[in-house]
Amino acid sequence: MEKRQLGRSALQIAPLVFGGNVFGWTADEATSFSLLDAFVSAGFNTIDTADSYSHWVPGHSGGESEAIIGKWLKKSGKRDQVIIATKVGGGKVRDLSPAYIEKTVEESLRRLQTDYIDLYQSHYDDPNTPVDDTLATYDKLVKAGKVRVIGASNFSPERLLQSLESSEENGFPRYESLQPLYNLYDRQKFEREYLPITQQYQLGVISYYSLASGFLSGKYRSKEDAAKSARGEKAISYLDERGQSILETLDEVAADFKTTPASVAIAWLVQRPDITAPIVSATNTKQLEDLVKATQLGLDAGAIEKLNIASDYVDD
Repeated sequence: MEKRQLGRSALQIAPLVFGGNVFGWTADEATSFSLLDAFVSAGFNTIDTADSYSHWVPGHSGGESEAIIGKWLKKSGKRDQVIIATKVGGGKVRDLSPAYIEKTVEESLRRLQTDYIDLYQSHYDDPNTPVDDTLATYDKLVKAGKVRVIGASNFSPERLLQSLESSEENGFPRYESLQPLYNLYDRQKFEREYLPITQQYQLGVISYYSLASGFLSGKYRSKEDAAKSARGEKAISYLDERGQSILETLDEVAADFKTTPASVAIAWLVQRPDITAPIVSATNTKQLEDLVKATQLGLDAGAIEKLNIASDYVDD
């Protein structure tokens, strides 16, 4: 399995990351274990979660996903085979203060049943905490061996740059990765605002919402389709003229390659030169098999050009 360097770090990740937001939500513990076993058996090695997953479920407080991953790590004995990425400062509490990070990292380590976190990410920016304070705290965690590498998600371009500059000036660990919203439909913000930064600083990019809430799977093609799942309302928000054009092109390319629109949409991301690995989620092994096939698809230049044209956007 191909491995890709994450930023300038020592982490080498396979070209798909498993999104652990489903663990303890739409995938129970037994299903989660099966999915993780299948994912690692297929040659992939990175699992992404957050301390806040799945706080949105009635009766949950956050940490459920980390706890399931921790039980799987203990049962499987595969800790040394995988890269565990989690996040701090998301959900209901967007706090990146030193005291909060130092408390929360211990809770994540306990739930994950591990001594270290491979990639510890700032989930959302905390404008009330100076970036120097946050990075100095990460510096302590790295030196203590509790965290290997740090990353950022959902930062403004300005605060991301400020953080990178602070790391350079103060000798702190730097954010080696960015986790942005990016897919065939949602291209403009990342490409215009963040891509110049990730290229300049050689940051890894782990993109989320790879299928645009399921829209790019082709499952949602009319307003009536919104009732198909909990994500339906969000998915049909993409159903404008440009969205229809993207779906039609996905159908065409999928037919040419004898695969599914979802596999084509993921393959497009996997083959983007500036994307290290897209995050994907599955709730059953059949879905996971389709996603895994996307890494083997090998879209040719003609197919990629069709997709690029269909998903092109007009700058504001």
